[in-house]
Amino acid sequence: MAGRIAVVGGGILGLAVARRLGQVDPAAAVTVFEKEQDIARHQTGRNSGVVHAGLYYTPGSLKATLCRRGVGLLREYVDARGIRFEECGKVVVAVEDTEIDRLKEIARKAEANGVPGCQWLDGTELRQIEPNARGVAALHSPTTAIVDYPAVCRALRGDILDAGGTVRTGSEVVGIEEKADGVWLRLRARGSAPAAPNGHHPDGATAAVQEVTERVGPFDLLVSCAGLHSDQVAQLTGEDPSPQIIPFRGDYWLLRPEKRDLVKGLIYPVPDPRYPFLGIHLTKRVDGEVLVGPNAVLATAREGYTVGTVKTADLRQTIAWPGMRKLAMAHWKTGAKEMLRTASKRAFVAEARRYVPGLSAADVVRGPAGVRAQAVARDGSLVDDFVLAHNGRVLHVRNAPSPGATASLAIAEYIVAKLVGEPQAGPAV
Repeated sequence: MAGRIAVVGGGILGLAVARRLGQVDPAAAVTVFEKEQDIARHQTGRNSGVVHAGLYYTPGSLKATLCRRGVGLLREYVDARGIRFEECGKVVVAVEDTEIDRLKEIARKAEANGVPGCQWLDGTELRQIEPNARGVAALHSPTTAIVDYPAVCRALRGDILDAGGTVRTGSEVVGIEEKADGVWLRLRARGSAPAAPNGHHPDGATAAVQEVTERVGPFDLLVSCAGLHSDQVAQLTGEDPSPQIIPFRGDYWLLRPEKRDLVKGLIYPVPDPRYPFLGIHLTKRVDGEVLVGPNAVLATAREGYTVGTVKTADLRQTIAWPGMRKLAMAHWKTGAKEMLRTASKRAFVAEARRYVPGLSAADVVRGPAGVRAQAVARDGSLVDDFVLAHNGRVLHVRNAPSPGATASLAIAEYIVAKLVGEPQAGPAV
């Protein structure tokens, strides 16, 4: 495999892939290209920090197998590097008898996927785990955990650099061309102060207005882990537009510090398979904060973290996608409810109060927001499992939704094994 390898995307998956490539072949020259001025700026740095145990995923799917493998690899990795990892546990709560059968199906999947320690709880037993939660039944996953994913990314970047690789930030891939001698990239870079060898800019440096276009290559392999832009990068190499990424913004509220003891770990709803998103839940983080959310509303930009952020080209592409129109027709009622929760703090908190009745609107303050890269097929169906597209020298990760961060080290193993035939087993460190 020795040669030049390009990885597009400086989120946790791109960094994990680059690290794994360097592990498998130390002679390879691996370069990560990230369009932002720092790593982990989008989905990786804006998620809830949950390390999923594998409760929900179809047994035998990539999600199920790579999540379970990924949990072990991630735990080994953070333990070796002193990154905080807390098994705070999760309860999936049925608040009505009509949710019991769906909860039993989750318990069945958890058992089939080998999730350790799961227990069925009645309402009284639930309160022993989460004293402020209420429900008719719950499934307790004691090994579901939380971690600081940006810290994991910083450690991965360090591993890449220590192995002789390169992480180039401020380098957006806007063109890909396959030639006889390899893959060439066209980069759009925003001019800035001189960069350090790792691609970072000194504190206080400001980007210039002028943009510079650069052609780099040839590369013997290209792996794209472009997240919110994965479909756009794939189309640069002639891949099918389907599935297309539809961005959904998720808003969070934060419990006030004096109210954080309302939640001991993670309190989740029983997901309704008729609807595309999980629903509002309560999530403890490693920094002590407690998130309430997220909702899920169509974002008007792929990086639209606020209501007022609109990118016309992104919005036009979203509306024009046939799958989006079909999705909207099928779930317009759910969409209307999500928009109401976006506009009304009381409506947002009322949903969370189904699980924690003692919560009030006065107990929360505005929190962060993220954007989920939801892959939608042409027929309007949501693409649920991880999806790779491999053609010659190029491999695209077309879909890596939750538990993508949890599974990142295992996905990296899987991808590199497909590229070079390396066995997937082995320690994370």
